[in-house]
Amino acid sequence: MLNKTALVTGASYGIGQATAIALAKDGFDIAITDLNIESLKSTQSAIEALGKNVISIALDIRDQSQIDEALIQVEKAFGGLYLLVNNAGVPSLRKSAIDIHLQEWEELMAVNLTGTFFMTTSFGKRLIIQGTGGCVVNIGSTHGQVGFKGASAYGIAKAGISHLSKMLAIEWAPYNIRVNTIAPGSTLTESRAPSFSEPSRKEELLSRVPLNRFAKPEEIAEAVKYLASPLASYTTGQTILIDGGLTAA
Repeated sequence: MLNKTALVTGASYGIGQATAIALAKDGFDIAITDLNIESLKSTQSAIEALGKNVISIALDIRDQSQIDEALIQVEKAFGGLYLLVNNAGVPSLRKSAIDIHLQEWEELMAVNLTGTFFMTTSFGKRLIIQGTGGCVVNIGSTHGQVGFKGASAYGIAKAGISHLSKMLAIEWAPYNIRVNTIAPGSTLTESRAPSFSEPSRKEELLSRVPLNRFAKPEEIAEAVKYLASPLASYTTGQTILIDGGLTAA
């Protein structure tokens, strides 16, 4: 490993924030991104309190020039690249497939699939030039593994993320670059809390989960930490499900 450097997108709260903090505790220097740099203050403060180097970057992964500039900033700050965690995304439309308009489809795909693809390939290009290997961890979803009503566009995008990992894992194996996906089940984050607190919605979601609870962001972060570690050096092209048994039921 060249150095323990991680770039985590969408790190202002939830899984992204928990992942950035977990990696910092594990000795990584961290670059964190989100659309609004102000939203990253709490994450940055938590990492600084751990004594690790951290930089915050405003980044819209729909914009190739912003992606390129962000990667340059990370290289300058930390001397190289090693780990990319693709967490940035927009939530499900929660609409019937026949009611989704083209603009809604394109806006969701622009972040959840297209933006993630070009974020990953831009990172991969630099790792190949760097010649030291590295890894990518994509945050997918159980929506990309099994069917759910009213979440078709989101599920299709997340299924694409899992397959993206397979395709790039094969292409980049000769460069010792590993690419994997973590597919969480319903995870209790700030953005999901209002929906999860609705009694009927909560009952609907938990009825599918054998462990009968939502995931915690920190549980997803621990899986990211594992995939980024030498313990997972023989793991690539995989989707790891962390779903309380949902897809086993």
